[in-house]
Amino acid sequence: MSIPTKGAVLQWIADNPALTSKRDIAKAFGIKGAARIDLKRLLKELEEEGHLTKRKRSYEDPNRLPPVSILKPAGVDADGDLFLAPADWKGDGPEPRILYIPKDGDPDIGPADRLLVRLTEVEGEDHTHEGRLIRRIGTGPRRTIGVFRVGTEGGRLLPVDKGVDREWVIGAGDTGGARDGELVEAEVGRGRTRMGLPRAKIVTRLGDPGAAKAVSLIAIHQHGLRDAFPEEAVAEAEAAQPPTLGNRTDLRDLPLITIDPSDARDHDDACCAAPDDDPSNPGGHVLWVAIADVAAYVRPSSALDREARERGNSTYFPDRVVPMLPDALSGDLCSLHEGVERACIAVRIVIDAEGEKRSQAFHRGLMRSPAALHYEEVQAAIDGAPTERTAPHLGTLRALYAAYGALKEARTRRAPLDLDLPERKIALSDAGEVTSVAFKDRLDAHRLIEEFMILANVAAAEELERRRTPLLYRVHEEPPEDKLDSLRETAKASGFSLPKGQVMRPALLNGLLHAAAETDLSELISMSTLRAMTQAYYAPQNLGHFGLALRAYGHFTSPIRRYADLIVHRALITAHGWGDDGLSPWDLEHLEATAKAISEAERRSMVAERDTNDRYLAAFLADRIGAEVTGRISGVQSFGAFVRLDDTGADGLIPVRSLGAEFFRHDRDAQTLTGTDSGIEIGLGQRVTVRLAEAAPVTGGLVVELLGIEGEPLRRTARRPAKTGKVGFKKRNLRKAPRKRR
Repeated sequence: MSIPTKGAVLQWIADNPALTSKRDIAKAFGIKGAARIDLKRLLKELEEEGHLTKRKRSYEDPNRLPPVSILKPAGVDADGDLFLAPADWKGDGPEPRILYIPKDGDPDIGPADRLLVRLTEVEGEDHTHEGRLIRRIGTGPRRTIGVFRVGTEGGRLLPVDKGVDREWVIGAGDTGGARDGELVEAEVGRGRTRMGLPRAKIVTRLGDPGAAKAVSLIAIHQHGLRDAFPEEAVAEAEAAQPPTLGNRTDLRDLPLITIDPSDARDHDDACCAAPDDDPSNPGGHVLWVAIADVAAYVRPSSALDREARERGNSTYFPDRVVPMLPDALSGDLCSLHEGVERACIAVRIVIDAEGEKRSQAFHRGLMRSPAALHYEEVQAAIDGAPTERTAPHLGTLRALYAAYGALKEARTRRAPLDLDLPERKIALSDAGEVTSVAFKDRLDAHRLIEEFMILANVAAAEELERRRTPLLYRVHEEPPEDKLDSLRETAKASGFSLPKGQVMRPALLNGLLHAAAETDLSELISMSTLRAMTQAYYAPQNLGHFGLALRAYGHFTSPIRRYADLIVHRALITAHGWGDDGLSPWDLEHLEATAKAISEAERRSMVAERDTNDRYLAAFLADRIGAEVTGRISGVQSFGAFVRLDDTGADGLIPVRSLGAEFFRHDRDAQTLTGTDSGIEIGLGQRVTVRLAEAAPVTGGLVVELLGIEGEPLRRTARRPAKTGKVGFKKRNLRKAPRKRR
């Protein structure tokens, strides 16, 4: 019986990738008995020569993929198609390129997923295989941010997440050259040591965690924000050209001014107004809202588009911004700078004297803003103190405020949720150190722009519905009953009430907010109401906007920093037939997936921004350890109570272990902690005095020590001895704080 040549065996394996065991090969060549020993020797030689790879009981050509393989995502191409790659390629040739063919019901694929895929070889395409998902089998190594501490054999990774006390062991060969105390990024979940501690491997050194600029850097890496643009996307942005009039509507004579924060990094909206001269609309107004035409530069399925969709939105930190678009667009061609021609999509809206919208008309235009103003100088001009910058535009500003007066009346009738929470502003020095923390003033100039943008967003949604064009809605569903019950408990504990048994509308919540508005509990009730709300999100289905009391609402006004607005712009382009840069077939097919992806990106950015502010506040307060400050109980958990400090708005934790030796019973419904010996009750809304005990800038953690409640000093008690009476003072109801009226 002759043994086949090596070439014949290799050809068989190539032609029959599903029949690669030694038994299959022997059967194919009719090899039996003792001849199997010679076949085993031949296969061993092919393995040693690198022609074959032995996997369990089969042999495979290392340059060919088996029909069922473990793959990983390898990116999306210009057409929006997802490609896969082998999870562990060992071949000598080029890595196979696999086109993923999804089917209905397949899950969304994440960048770290590992997939079991059935493959089909193809020829004459830009890919070697097509793959269909069998199942998702897990993810790659998870990454985390921490501080590296050198040990005898490698070291430890200390977490930067608040409330996480886990450590990871770093092997001597896995330190990546990191120095003691450095901030690092590491892959975790790489097995455990003999002592049961998890292992990690350092993959990136990020520098000194105490450096001022490291604060936002931690959040960027911790939450997986994309802070570097691919070269292809940058090249597309830098190749963009200034707009020309062409078929656009000429809006260059309109006094479209921008009104933004004084430190605004981009200007994506401009507006103007004038009295309506139509006799049928006495006292009415004509409003124009012009928005940067980002769709003219970010074309569907381009590198810029893929990157913008991946980012979902811009993320703003006190010291930097992680933009959705490269600066060549966000800071230049798509920013409505003063005195330069810019492409825009504008809407002309007519309202009546009561602020009700009568009509709308959209235009793809070319504009030139005569002024870039900021909120404070606009408000000062209206209040009688114009400057050289604002004086020439007083006519436009007065017309804007007149239109805003009408819109305010319409808003009052609509009765949206009237939450007006103070916003913190963290000021930094040039070196990145926190110099001050203050609450921003809320001016009519802010509210004016807000009302104009809401009106434009409503107009966009209604226009697209009228033209039967798909879009992404901004959805805000009504709060769930369990959260409303929790809000009712908080209201009751604070001396207020929220009716039950009625259809929940924003007006009912406004009754609670207005009742608390003139008391010291105003911020607590506002924060509790906010916590009761559902998270707003994007969807291709119109489910209404509860908070704004609107039937249909879409985001149209910020395409520089929100991908949802770019989709709405493309929908308007398609609906009006303005060009070939509207909604692509891929956009339409993946509208649901896009909505989910950008909603998740938005939540990721919000958490990153909040964590960064917490770290800056902890750094600001680190020099004030030991100081006594006042605040209000803003949250109660079994492990302690949270205090919102008056001067900075920072949240500090009172650990229950710091309250003394007695046991504190947690009432989840009433949101209280009650001492079983002393009867002391800690509840939402109470005014407290605390001492700053710990501030950890790396994690953003802030720990405080409770000194007094409602003006009375805290009297800690020792554990009650057996068979003796209670010690401490008599139980009092400290939960119901007196209402103070101004």
